[in-house]
Order: sequence, then structure tokens, then C-alpha cells
Amino acid sequence: MKILHTSDWHIGKVLYSKKRYDEFEKFLSWMIDTINDQKIDILLISGDIFDTSTPSNRSVELYFNFLNSVAKNSSCKHVVITAGNHDSPSFLEAPKMILKSLNTYIVARIDDIKDEVLKLCVGDEEIIVCAVPYLRDRDLRESAFGESIEDKEQKIVNAIKKHYKDVAEYAKSLQDKSQKIIALGHMFVAGENTKVGDGVRELYVGSLGYVGIDIFDDSFDYVALGHLHIPQYVAKTNHIRYSGSPFAMGFNEAKQKKSVTILDINDDDIKTEILEVPTFQKLVQIKGDLLYIKDSLQTIIKEDRSIWVEIIYEGKEIVSDLNTMIQDMVDETKVEVLRIKSKTYIKRALSKSKECVSLEDMDLYEVFDKCLELNEIEDKQKDELKALYKEIVKDIQEQS
Repeated sequence: MKILHTSDWHIGKVLYSKKRYDEFEKFLSWMIDTINDQKIDILLISGDIFDTSTPSNRSVELYFNFLNSVAKNSSCKHVVITAGNHDSPSFLEAPKMILKSLNTYIVARIDDIKDEVLKLCVGDEEIIVCAVPYLRDRDLRESAFGESIEDKEQKIVNAIKKHYKDVAEYAKSLQDKSQKIIALGHMFVAGENTKVGDGVRELYVGSLGYVGIDIFDDSFDYVALGHLHIPQYVAKTNHIRYSGSPFAMGFNEAKQKKSVTILDINDDDIKTEILEVPTFQKLVQIKGDLLYIKDSLQTIIKEDRSIWVEIIYEGKEIVSDLNTMIQDMVDETKVEVLRIKSKTYIKRALSKSKECVSLEDMDLYEVFDKCLELNEIEDKQKDELKALYKEIVKDIQEQS
């Protein structure tokens, strides 16, 4: 039996107002070819199918066309999809019963443990899949008046552990031939590798994101994780893995090698193979002074193919016509500069109270940090205020 593990597609993702439907379409076409070439029996998608809870019509069309192709034109027998933090549970579950007739199973919210545990057959072989979706704060705990940030953190961690324990116990009760048990999850797990600006929103407060691998029962033969965009095994294990996003969601991911994970299961063990995903749209981030930026642009222009570029100017001197100079260089080429950012200008602007910096150059946490600084908040209060602010942001993003 062969299983393909993937996650974090973020269909509909826009990069500096640039729509990326061509990339998504090419990736989904590559997925169909890969499923057939690798003779995949089961496809697991561990959350964040869409980039927003209200995906565009084009995004939805790509999604359903893919599922239809998997059902009719591929070797795949079953598809299991769980919701991520970006997904709308109600939207994903709306066609649940129709998709079930195509052997596509959607688990978008926690309700009955039995709905999260699937026994799937491929010929004479069976496997048990624990399809746990993104566990939302409001689904796991009740707020209590006067509880501290630490109390909230501990409550949610305990609730996550209990949920996975309950799922594992039910899965083991279904085992009658020592079938392998595969678990899905969409969360932060201790030991993971993150990267600033990798597209993963900070949804948790304090240290809550760092639930340990001890939440996963020993009966789980493989844990298919989603949420982080860097492909990686967790905490030096060889069976708990983030498949990562299939292509760069932002310029900070441009140098990463993207992949999907293939599991080859037999009676004795599980062999894993990391299959690299082709680059469908090259992204390049250029950081440096003016000379370095010019040289780098000249180099990529010579490639004579579609390349999207982000430029971060770090030179000391002020270059008043920076944007015009760069645009003149790429005119009538296949290189497109999507953003030009000057750290020199930002630093100078922030140092002058009467000047401002564009909000698009700062994330929502940097804005709050600046607010604390301008209001001369004492250091001992900052940590608590930042934690409360993160909790408010989390609640807003989950509700949206």
C-alpha cells in the first residue's frame, strides 16, 4: 500500500496582489501525474487547503476539479482531507456526503471521535487513519473569569493531549489484524523548524504552540502533520513529519526545496520517500546594497524566464530614484519585480516622530511593538500586554 502525505496548499494565495492560479493548476496537474506514476492508493492532505476561509470561485473550481480527477482518472482509492487554521470548517464540510461517494473523506471539526477514525481498505489490505483537524481553542476549552495566560495555555495543551489520546484509544479498539495506524494533525509540535515570514500565522499565545511529541500515542506508526511550510521530521523522529507547503508561499521560502512524502507500507514496516516538487514559478529575494542588487538582477535577467523578485535595499546611502532605476532594468524582460523595500528608509522614518512608514512594511506585531514603545510602556508590562494582544489576534483570525 502506498500513501502520499501533503499539506498547506493555500489555494488562492496572493503574493503582493499577484494572483497565482497558474501555479496552483500546474501543481494539481503534477499531483495527478505523481499519484498515477507512483501508484498511490491513499492521499492524505493535512489542512490548509485554501488560503482563506472564503476562497474565490476560481480556487473552489481548482479544488473540485482536482478531486474529480483523482476519483476518475487516477490510481488513488481514498482521499482524506482535514481542515487547517486557514480553512472554514463549514465550507469544507458542506459537500461532505457527496464527496464520500467518491471515497473522499472530509474532517473539518471535532464532534464525535468516531467520525475522525477511518478504516480504509485497499484490496485485501486495511489501514486505520486518525483524521484530526486543526483543534481550535474555542472547541477545546471554556474560558474562566480571572484565569491567567499560563492557565489558558495549560488548559489548551491538556485538551489537545486528551483529544489525541481518545482518538488513539478508539483507533486501537478497531484493530483486528494489527493494521498500521496513521494520524493526521495541524499544529505546532516541539522541535520543529520555523522561519520568519514563512506564511504561518501566530495563532497561539505564549509557548502554547510547543506541544510535545508525547501527545502522539505509541500506536501511531506515522504522523502526517501540516501547518509549517518547511518540510521536516520532528524532534529527530523518523515517523512524525511535516510535509511542508508544496511551493514557496512567500519570498522567504524561495530557497527551500519543497516536497511531498510517500509512504510504502507493508506488514513489517513503513518506508518513506521524499519526492521533490518542481518549481512552477521561480521567486527570488535580493537583499543588499545598490551594486549587489544591480548585479543580481542582471544575472537573473539572463535566465530569460518568468521570475518574480522582491528587492530589499540595505545600502547606507539614500537612492531617491531606486524604484525607477530597478524598473528600467527589468522593462521588456521576463523578470517582474513585485516589491521594493528599503530598510534604510524605514529606520530613518521610525526615528522621526513626524514621519511614518507604510503599514505594508510592518506586520501586525511590529505595529503593536511600536505602539508600546511610543507610549513608553514599562518593560515589565510589555510581555503581558504582548501575550494578551496575541490572544486577541488569534481570536479574530479564528473567527474570520
